[in-house]
Amino acid sequence: MASERKKILLRLDPAVHDALARWAADELRSTNAQIEFLLRAALADAGRMPRAAGRMRRPGRPSRSDPDAAPRGAAGDDGPEPPPSGAPQNEE
Repeated sequence: MASERKKILLRLDPAVHDALARWAADELRSTNAQIEFLLRAALADAGRMPRAAGRMRRPGRPSRSDPDAAPRGAAGDDGPEPPPSGAPQNEE
């Protein structure tokens, strides 16, 4: 079972936040994931990355085998569930 992620309040200069948000979009990450990515890189470069730190989630949508993934039909799902394997399917 994965440990709960820490939540913090971070105050940033609006121009710094905007720059981070643009950079995150360029890298296909959320602003939050970009901040964590940069902090982890800084910790690793300084030789201060704790051994106990878990890995960052890969970018993009979680795989169905990911235990932290949202259940099917949850918000953000791509659409309706496919019909059961014995059901007739429309062919065009």
